Amino acid sequence: MTNNEDRNPWQLCTVTQVEEVKCLIRLMPIWATGIFFSTTYNQILTLFVEQGSAMDTHMGNFTIPASSLNCIETLNFCLCALAYETLLVPVLRRITGNPRGITMLQRQGVGFVLSILAVVIAAIVEIKRLQIIKHHGLQNDTTTTVPMSWLTPPFMLIAASEVFTFIGQYEFFYDQAPDALRGLGSGLEFSCFAMGSFLSSGLVSAVTSITKRGNNPGWISDNLNNGHLDYFYWLLVVLGILNFLLYLISARWYKYRTIEGVTAYEKLTDLY
Repeated sequence: MTNNEDRNPWQLCTVTQVEEVKCLIRLMPIWATGIFFSTTYNQILTLFVEQGSAMDTHMGNFTIPASSLNCIETLNFCLCALAYETLLVPVLRRITGNPRGITMLQRQGVGFVLSILAVVIAAIVEIKRLQIIKHHGLQNDTTTTVPMSWLTPPFMLIAASEVFTFIGQYEFFYDQAPDALRGLGSGLEFSCFAMGSFLSSGLVSAVTSITKRGNNPGWISDNLNNGHLDYFYWLLVVLGILNFLLYLISARWYKYRTIEGVTAYEKLTDLY
């Protein structure tokens, strides 16, 4: 027999360590589905701005540069976050009895749906823009902007989806990670965004490469008037719906980590 001191620590784990690993493994399906949400979000940093550069961005006598359109998203994020915490949560709390208004997983799911709706509206706007371009025979004109500016609703929906999903993810991973691994739990949310950025770039590159075969200008063309950005948006919608279905399955089978019968958040709430 060997003494306990001679045992390999890699071959001997405490019950607490085993439970912590199991807890992290349960988080992985939720984490994986959050990656594609970040992929959709990253499109507002590129394609929404590129789409806006082909439209009229005048507000009275003031012109908003296309590169500054993200300000709409930032402003709406602040307004939506304020409205969510001060108006929506108190109402939902009275209805559901949940201190958060809705559960952390429900909050993320709402954000998934809003992001899909944002891309649907962006696709419809692009279809309308291309119809105007073709009606006036301006397919090869890269300087004329279409007298329409309907990108505010997609930006508003994306901002609202951030309030639900990004904040919901941060709370969820921090709350549900083991006590000794709270830092790692917080890092999972940021890794979702990082992986989403990589996936976004890869998806755009793959679609561009495939759709530009032969003499085709491709869906994402240098000249949007000859491309079909709307097709790419519809692809994002389909992938987003599939990802949402996977999220529903993962959320349905997830069991919240509890401390003495309540979640970690509810435990902290009782202390104040």
